[in-house]
Amino acid sequence: MLFLSPLFSYVPISIAASAGVPLRLIDDRGHSIQLERPARRIISLSPSITELVYAAGAGDKLVGVSSQSDYPASVRAIPEIGGVSGLDLEKLIMLRPDLVIAWGSGNAVDIDRLEKLGLPVFVTEAARLEDIPRLLRLIGQVAATPIEAESAALSFETELRMIKQSNAGRQRISVFLLIWSQPLMTVNGDHIISDIINVCGGINIFATASTLAPMISAENLLQADPQVIISGVLPESGAGALWQRFPQMRAVRNKHLFFVHPDLLHRQTPRMLQAVKAVCMYLDQARLE
Repeated sequence: MLFLSPLFSYVPISIAASAGVPLRLIDDRGHSIQLERPARRIISLSPSITELVYAAGAGDKLVGVSSQSDYPASVRAIPEIGGVSGLDLEKLIMLRPDLVIAWGSGNAVDIDRLEKLGLPVFVTEAARLEDIPRLLRLIGQVAATPIEAESAALSFETELRMIKQSNAGRQRISVFLLIWSQPLMTVNGDHIISDIINVCGGINIFATASTLAPMISAENLLQADPQVIISGVLPESGAGALWQRFPQMRAVRNKHLFFVHPDLLHRQTPRMLQAVKAVCMYLDQARLE
């Protein structure tokens, strides 16, 4: 979790900014970060964070974004500074950020390098759907856009609550979630995508795996024999033909093979609710057949 310090909690951000009171934060690593004022020049290190910054009303404060940041469309005018395969540190420094927002499990290699360069790095990690409004509010306070951020957070929470209520008590159904096809990769129970499956009354068949995104064998999958397969791999990758190898598996035999676009399923943003609705719809469809 990421917490605000007592100093940050008790001083309204507009007053803190004008009075020059430092903003003190503890990020999702448990590291303390201090800003002399709300961030005005933000760099995002993942497409998810880029979307969150926009959703929190702070898109105009972004001066650099990671590659593959493509939503909303206006982000394409912002300079790219590289991605998980490597950052352009020289370009990043030239953009003079006063805050870099990083994704803990996706930017682990770069976070230490950036901090050694003296840059303030604010590390986020959404493990549950409830973390999305939490991060929206945090970004809104860091960037001095609390009203816009609170509106987005409340909207998310309201819609998620309605989805949970409508899916409460559903018959449990076993699910395999494909995030990569060569090799086969899925998510364990600590991953936010597994939370989507839970909300919809599904059971993640690899929830007990020891790693966040485990590689699995064909034998593992056959033994688990899921009732439903949900793929977050684009069809043009050829993943659809993969299931021809498993004609005896229940999901394949009953044609309970579904696709959710990876931008909705993998990005930890308000748009993830679209993935939740799709997964719930697919599980209901499987229950009726």
